[in-house]
Amino acid sequence: MIAILDYGSGNLRSALRAFETTGRKVFLTSDPEVAEKSDALVVPGVGAFGSCMQGLKSVNGDEVVKSRAAAGRPTLGICVGMQILFEKGVEHGTFEGIGALKGVVEKMSAPVLPHMGWNNVEITGSTKLFKGVEKESFYFVHSYAVMNSDAATYASTDYFGKFLSAVESGSISATQFHPEKSGAAGLKLINNWVESL
Repeated sequence: MIAILDYGSGNLRSALRAFETTGRKVFLTSDPEVAEKSDALVVPGVGAFGSCMQGLKSVNGDEVVKSRAAAGRPTLGICVGMQILFEKGVEHGTFEGIGALKGVVEKMSAPVLPHMGWNNVEITGSTKLFKGVEKESFYFVHSYAVMNSDAATYASTDYFGKFLSAVESGSISATQFHPEKSGAAGLKLINNWVESL
């Protein structure tokens, strides 16, 4: 079973519909015990880093993600759900993240923000997420990002400078873009993740 964590942030219904296309049983939950025990966990996110962390902590989601990472249990972060996996974010103040991945979420140095629309990715390392969609474009909407990664497999995107657009690190996978809004390529990426479970 795949759980989508409901902590008051994210496009939950569109994420639910997208993950249901895999044929797996998918459900929304704010119950930390259910989220921790699920076969796979999706952490969506829309809005500011600090408010997402506050919402996550309100359902003990931060501890769930830390526990799953320590146990090697699959977790996928999307958009701000990716950002909060890192050590900290500096959006409207400085906020501690979960720390499952190393890095800082900072404001992008682009003349036009948010970065909104379709863009491609450049993959480094051996990828499971992007198999068959390496050359496709994905849908982004954000003003903050992580600029680099120490992960063996990651994707970067250029928008007035490169930023981290996806990461695969052990049981943790994450995308800065919205696969659930990225058409056939996004659904293929979701299916790739599910098939890797």
